[in-house]
Amino acid sequence: MEAALTEPVLVLNRLWQAVNVIDAKRAFGLILTGHASVVHADDDDFRIFDMMDWIDFSRYNPPVSEVEMVHTVRHPIRVPKIILLSIFDKMPKKELKLTRKNVFERDKYQCQYCSKKLPSEELNLDHVIPRDRGGKTTWENIVCSCVPCNSRKSNRLPHEANMRLMRKPSKPAWRPVISLVARGRKLEEWKRFIDIAYWNVELES
Repeated sequence: MEAALTEPVLVLNRLWQAVNVIDAKRAFGLILTGHASVVHADDDDFRIFDMMDWIDFSRYNPPVSEVEMVHTVRHPIRVPKIILLSIFDKMPKKELKLTRKNVFERDKYQCQYCSKKLPSEELNLDHVIPRDRGGKTTWENIVCSCVPCNSRKSNRLPHEANMRLMRKPSKPAWRPVISLVARGRKLEEWKRFIDIAYWNVELES
């Protein structure tokens, strides 16, 4: 039972936007007090349950894994994967951090000079205007580059190395991101609601 109560639960606001991830124990508290409902993925649709309906559903639809079930004195109850808040409808205002991972995501893991798509371990970050020439570590001056292109450009401006950027770098539009790893996995049921978790280490200016 203790293990089941630590299972991760995705929290949606009233607009069905992902706003948080909490443990099952806290989720049950929100459901019991009427502050949230259970969202259950059923094929290509979603069903919403209050606490009593969820207990009935759990009785006739037990989960495959025992860790997804809480055994109470009277009823076994399935651990929800997603809950929908009944009162909170705002998105957390979180600035998209300038990190290595986020730059790779923005540039789609594609060298901005030669256009090759590569795995992250074969990519680097390049300051369009080199730092020793006054270039800053900003969204507008950092691009994804492969190691050969990065070496070729060195401490020069692109035109000085006869190189051309695929596109002008810019700061991505803010989007809601929940950075989480649920014991190294992202639940299948969450895919419609959340983006890929980002690395959280900001680049130094």
